[in-house]
Amino acid sequence: MLKVAKFGGSSVASADQFRKVKSIVEADPARQFIVVSAAGRRSKDDDKVTDLLYLVCAHVKYHVDATPLMEQIKARFVEMARELGLAYPIEEEFDEFEAHVTEYSPEYIVSRGEYFTGQLMAEYLGLPFVDAADVMRFHRNGKVSMTKATHNIHEMAKKIGPFLIPGFYGATPEGEIRLFDRGGGDITGAIVARAIGVDLYENWTDVSGFLSCDPRIVEHPRPIHRITFDEMRELSYMGASVLHEEAIFPVREVGIPIAIKNTNDPHAEGTIISEEATDDSVEHLITGIAGKKDFLCVYVKQNHMSTAVGVLRRVLSIFERYGVSIEHVPTGIDSFGVVVNAADVHDCLYSIVGDIQEEVQPDEVRVIDGLALITVVGRNMSKRVGTSGRIFSTLGENGINIRLITQSSQEINIIFGVDNAEFERAIRTIYLAFADEMVE
Repeated sequence: MLKVAKFGGSSVASADQFRKVKSIVEADPARQFIVVSAAGRRSKDDDKVTDLLYLVCAHVKYHVDATPLMEQIKARFVEMARELGLAYPIEEEFDEFEAHVTEYSPEYIVSRGEYFTGQLMAEYLGLPFVDAADVMRFHRNGKVSMTKATHNIHEMAKKIGPFLIPGFYGATPEGEIRLFDRGGGDITGAIVARAIGVDLYENWTDVSGFLSCDPRIVEHPRPIHRITFDEMRELSYMGASVLHEEAIFPVREVGIPIAIKNTNDPHAEGTIISEEATDDSVEHLITGIAGKKDFLCVYVKQNHMSTAVGVLRRVLSIFERYGVSIEHVPTGIDSFGVVVNAADVHDCLYSIVGDIQEEVQPDEVRVIDGLALITVVGRNMSKRVGTSGRIFSTLGENGINIRLITQSSQEINIIFGVDNAEFERAIRTIYLAFADEMVE
């Protein structure tokens, strides 16, 4: 058994968290390759080092003195190094960074959070430090070169054996630092896992895996111990995420499962994400429920549309022209709706509607706003007759009006829209109605 263990910002936020990481790594000899994020919040009113570095970038851009911010960040690292008795010259290295901060690109500045955290953790764990800029390769357009990154990491592992690498950044062939999206350290971990060919990719964070529902909406929702990649993608897209959704692709393609674990409760079962997610328990009906608010639907109606050609294409091309991503397209015989995130059309909605009226000339165009989308996910729903009927009748019995309905082609989820004001009540209603048939 061989593992990559990735530790998020909350797991490396302080000297105490460093000690927890070391205990976890030493508890399992299979954990030989370690990926770390930048030091995160130590408490609710604390700041993430990455957030502070983004503020430094803003100060540099607008020619504002960033010294107080830099000193605050430096103090975090120095405090950890001293408390852990580390020899790495963090004060000197950080002073050199600070002295030239105005010369660096924003991406380089932000990447130093992971870089310095990684240097400290590598010494503390007794592992060689590998700079992500040396192996994680990006194209100039900002996309990862999976082939080159995988080759570089594989060769590095052959050369030096187990190592620690910071997540979130890499470099172009010319040496320019590039960043992943926020949370992209999860992607680094997945690429390392793929390159080395490990048996399991562990992602250590501050929660014990996925929950079947948002605990801010449903009190003490059931944990999800096993979930498929497809189910996780559906739930993550709708906001139920403890893992960057792009992190699944590198490992899924080569059959490596992911374990979500809690650094503060390492003995908790956590969640295993895999292709099939079968176990010895009774197969459940619903895996999880998630949702988001603030969508809108542009409703288009044209009589005899079913015999017309190109109406839908022309409408969708208008949204494409404005660079708007489309969430769903529920359809009828003579009508359809285009569901989008309201924020994405904040500045262009009336232009889009005007272009539809002018170029397509439908019988009616109407905007339905204030929508919330909720997804009910379960790999076994398609096997149970009447599941969707039960969901919708339950909502109806509780006076919750359904504004739209759509379903994935895989039949692992049902998505419905309700008014924003009914969002939380709709989720609680479905959860309570199906609680005995949900995963645990």
